Amino acid sequence: MDAGERAARIVRTVVETLKPGFAVRLWTGERIGPATGPTLVLNDQNIVWHGLRRPSVSTIIEMWVSKAVDIEGGTLFDIFDLRSEGKLRTKLKTLPKLQFLRDLPVVLFSGPARQAGLTGRDPFASGSNAEAIRHHYDISNDFYRLFLDERMVYSCGYFTDFANGIDQGQADKLEHICRKLRLKPGERLLDIGCGWGAMLIYAARHYGVTGHGVSLSPQQTALARERIRAEGLEDRITIEIKSYADLEGSFDKICSIGMFEHIGIANHAAYFASVRRLLKPDGIYLHHAIAKRSKGSLRKTLRKGAEYRALLKYIFPGGELDTIGMTLSGLETHGFLVYDVENLREHYARTCRLWAERLQSRFDEAIAEVGEPRARLWLLYLTGSSITFQRGSTQIFQTVAVKRGHGLSVLPPTRVDLYR
Repeated sequence: MDAGERAARIVRTVVETLKPGFAVRLWTGERIGPATGPTLVLNDQNIVWHGLRRPSVSTIIEMWVSKAVDIEGGTLFDIFDLRSEGKLRTKLKTLPKLQFLRDLPVVLFSGPARQAGLTGRDPFASGSNAEAIRHHYDISNDFYRLFLDERMVYSCGYFTDFANGIDQGQADKLEHICRKLRLKPGERLLDIGCGWGAMLIYAARHYGVTGHGVSLSPQQTALARERIRAEGLEDRITIEIKSYADLEGSFDKICSIGMFEHIGIANHAAYFASVRRLLKPDGIYLHHAIAKRSKGSLRKTLRKGAEYRALLKYIFPGGELDTIGMTLSGLETHGFLVYDVENLREHYARTCRLWAERLQSRFDEAIAEVGEPRARLWLLYLTGSSITFQRGSTQIFQTVAVKRGHGLSVLPPTRVDLYR
């Protein structure tokens, strides 16, 4: 029995023992498991070799990106949604160890390394520099158009009804944020990490503010300015490619929507100090950011697991998540009073799922725009993100804070208007 046959026997034994709920088709054409439903396709016998030599999340990602692993008759969501029969730990104990001892060495010392279609970035650095921002956001504006909403909002939507689509969810999110900021005509709004300008355009159009945005992405900034011109708002909105740390002036309201994750924990103090410096005494700051779940000790909480490291390597170089507790502590330490904290975990699970489904539906166009490896990587990233939020492993919060002062704050006594 050669290495290919032994690799097939290893996979066959594992699938028949674990009964994952979906079928697996080998590179030989053999199908194992249910006759209907989604099928995990293994196109290359060397995936067993890779799994033995380098068992990691990065290996799985690279095999997916290179199409050594694929799915037929369904989507990644269909695979993740299926449940294996029985307890995994119990079934693992029943695997035939002696057979594996005979097969694994033969497979291990066969087969050359397969080159994946896309490589990631190492090592980790706390905070995304301009190059890292371009790595993620300057892929192609047309690529992002394929799966984002009509306004091109690349952050968590807000669903007043979970049956709503992505366009409505993002419009409602922008409205929700404007209400939380208590925007008034003539006020000056700063959007830190303004993306394609959707928040500034919405706030200027519907609330009469004057807006300013900063970004480190040249492609996003170019399109944002184009969209502002198309809306006839050039006299009320300005955007520049600049770090928040280099900003001057003062603003009535400040928002940061999906940008804080790029700051890096080592830079949090400087960031909060900058926001406080830029915000007027009676101003309001809205902080919209993803956060990790606390695990008791700070060391355990901040430890970067395999999935997290893979996300940083391939998708968000330099990105780093804190916890909601760390965010609140940082705000209070730097002279803010925190008033409202809202968890939008379920909303981001739905947002990412809608993005993934939209990308899947226009996948041929995505491949033509950015190439198949990157298109497959983004599909995996969006699907995995949705599942992570659904499970509660990662959360996202909108936090409203004001500068610390004496007497009544500028906020109303209740929040009835926000949730009517």
